[in-house]
Amino acid sequence: METSTKLYALSFHEVKTYLFASLFVVGNIVLPQLCHLVPAGGPTWLPIYFFTLIAAYKYGFRVGLLTALLSPTLNSLLFGMPAVAVLPAILVKSTLLAGAAAWVARRAGKVSFAGILFAVLAYQLLGTLVEWALCGNLLTAVQDFRLGVPGMLLQWVGGYALLKALRRI
Repeated sequence: METSTKLYALSFHEVKTYLFASLFVVGNIVLPQLCHLVPAGGPTWLPIYFFTLIAAYKYGFRVGLLTALLSPTLNSLLFGMPAVAVLPAILVKSTLLAGAAAWVARRAGKVSFAGILFAVLAYQLLGTLVEWALCGNLLTAVQDFRLGVPGMLLQWVGGYALLKALRRI
């Protein structure tokens, strides 16, 4: 399933880069707060990554990177979630997602259902290896695969639907 869309690769010299990144950071602050209203909402729905995927796929690596770095950091500073102890792993995974999503979008040139799945699986698999190296505990490192499958599905299907809805913007 594919659809044509306008995809961008904004630079750090454009005001739009910072405006879009700000919007996506706000999304990545609000969505986790909503998900944390239910028990285990964060580890289950992985909301901190959703708008990073959209930002990087639609507007390129730079917007995705700003979103990937600022969202978890601000959430941790403002709300204590993610906890400082897990922040490095989440920052790595967020950055990997921004890179994977931007790469897939650039290669495909369109919103691709399979491409989004590839980006989600790539950042999770590579991120799990990095998290394992950081924490030294495989069980902790595979938590997203144990608990976060609904979140990965949301990123894949919901990300595709939102990108399709944004195709003319």
